Amino acid sequence: MSAEQKLKQLGLDLGAVSAPAANYVNAARTGNLLFLAGKGPRPDASGKRPSGKVGREYTVEQAYQHARTVGLDLLAVMRAELGSLDKVRRVVKVLGMVNAVPEFTDHPKVINGCSDLFVEVLGEAGKHARSAVGMGSLPMGIPVEIECIVEVV
Repeated sequence: MSAEQKLKQLGLDLGAVSAPAANYVNAARTGNLLFLAGKGPRPDASGKRPSGKVGREYTVEQAYQHARTVGLDLLAVMRAELGSLDKVRRVVKVLGMVNAVPEFTDHPKVINGCSDLFVEVLGEAGKHARSAVGMGSLPMGIPVEIECIVEVV
């Protein structure tokens, strides 16, 4: 099943691509590699962007869901840049950053929200190398930021 078909089967709507927060682009392509800029969680139903630390304002489960929304935004960027997710040959590398209290140690469980989504939608092509690290802070206080590198056709 193609990635675009899988997206429909899962009932996932990628929505519009969020604009960069400063003077940079959402993605830069060189050869067959697409480098995606870091993205944060999508705003909630009230339009408010999540802000706070994992381990204080957010549980691992809540942060997992935030990472999943970041994954949706990254997929939306891929589609916007390539015209179709079917042009993704492979997600090569994911870097997940978690804004957490110093004693928090479950960073990988948070970033699984994005990684699991990539595999759900892209299958084997969604499996990737990854780093999941803790940060003292992130822009606008967001609880998670994720960037990735994708091989494309």
